[in-house]
Amino acid sequence: MKSVPKIVAVTAPPRPQERAPASTGSVKQAMTMTEKILARASDKGCLSPGENVWVNTDILMTHDVCGPGTIGIFKREFGADAKVWDREKVVIIPDHYIFTADERANRNVDILREFAHEQNIKYFYDIKDLSDFKVNPDYKGVCHVALAQEGHCRPGEVLFGTDSHTCTAGAFGQFATGIGNTDAGFILGTGKLLIKVPPTMRFVLDGEMPSFLHAKDLILHIIGEITVAGATYKAMEFTGSVVENMTMEDRMTLCNMVVEAGGKNGVIAADSVTFNYLEGKTQKSFEPVYTDGSARFNAEYKFNVSELEPVVAKPHSPDNRGVARECKDVKIDRVYIGSCTGGKTEDFVAAAKLLHASGQKVKVPTFLVPATQKVWVDLYTILVPGADGKTCAKIFEEAGCETPASPSCAACLGGPKDTYARMNEPQVCVSTTNRNFPGRMGHKESQVYLASPYTAAASALTGFVTDPRKFM
Repeated sequence: MKSVPKIVAVTAPPRPQERAPASTGSVKQAMTMTEKILARASDKGCLSPGENVWVNTDILMTHDVCGPGTIGIFKREFGADAKVWDREKVVIIPDHYIFTADERANRNVDILREFAHEQNIKYFYDIKDLSDFKVNPDYKGVCHVALAQEGHCRPGEVLFGTDSHTCTAGAFGQFATGIGNTDAGFILGTGKLLIKVPPTMRFVLDGEMPSFLHAKDLILHIIGEITVAGATYKAMEFTGSVVENMTMEDRMTLCNMVVEAGGKNGVIAADSVTFNYLEGKTQKSFEPVYTDGSARFNAEYKFNVSELEPVVAKPHSPDNRGVARECKDVKIDRVYIGSCTGGKTEDFVAAAKLLHASGQKVKVPTFLVPATQKVWVDLYTILVPGADGKTCAKIFEEAGCETPASPSCAACLGGPKDTYARMNEPQVCVSTTNRNFPGRMGHKESQVYLASPYTAAASALTGFVTDPRKFM
């Protein structure tokens, strides 16, 4: 895992301001990051957990699953000829049921296309030729990774999306949360939404991050600790030396799964890692906010990451925590590496490093689904550290994995029966995805073990749930 120097103090680089930085007013009480962002977005001097406020939306994202419903509500409530509140603040990303012959799924994308053209939406990442995604320059892939790569995730802003894993963007010091179609339809017409300010739980991750651990292990451990209801309608703020030394993609993994604990949003303070990632991705100015030193938290958890070991979430819940070594007798039928949680470039690099170090071939079908077009390109161009000048794609090929698929959500949400890597039979799978409820990846009798890319790759090599330390 790439490390960066520990950040002691950070200030945002000078940028032209689009709005006055003093919009939160004079300090009347200490606030958390989440409270500060919502206070500024609602033009309030200060906010406390439990308050209901109208907030201004910086970005609204929708996709092919919820977009048609959102559009229908917008037209019903605001009129067939109504215009969206701001065509440059709506981001439409088809990503879930894309590479399928299902007519209803394809019609959903048609509806998005018609609406984007009618409203002159600036950020519509269209796909027209399903036979070859590479000839679609606008197509991106999984919305949560694409939002970051295309510069829509900016510190201090408010991002709503019609997908529960919109919370991924909190890794950028942004208030980001999933909403329903009705709320999204209202935002399309007004740019506003009524929000109850969530209380904040703080998670302090310190210690030395072991080489065999991944951010996925940490969030699975946390969810196992507090349960799937432990953060219901709360902000989960991550801090500590381990978080400060994380890459943006690892931070995205942490924030991505807060919803699996019931969280309203996840958030990590913006720092030089954030600013460096955003360099060249956005021309819009932004203003980070930071939790006050005397801010009050609903709860605080502290973890010494040095003491942790590879974790899995056993069927059928993300909080059914176990350690990989204790599941070594669980025979598996397949491995799946992909999704907004585990289909980013660094996730594939991690898996490739372990496969290369082993020098062995996989014993079960191993499906690879890059989150976006950019990630797909990275698999064929980025050289894996310590792998004799080989790319991820070359290592995967030599290990006997399936050829990397077209970027999309694919089997993470099941989908139509012809969805790539969907489990159409009762099987056992180790997956880097985020949910393992019955039927989540297809057949309702399948069993899914959630794991890190390291554990997924190690399991592919043995045909059993495997602790990655066996090969590291």
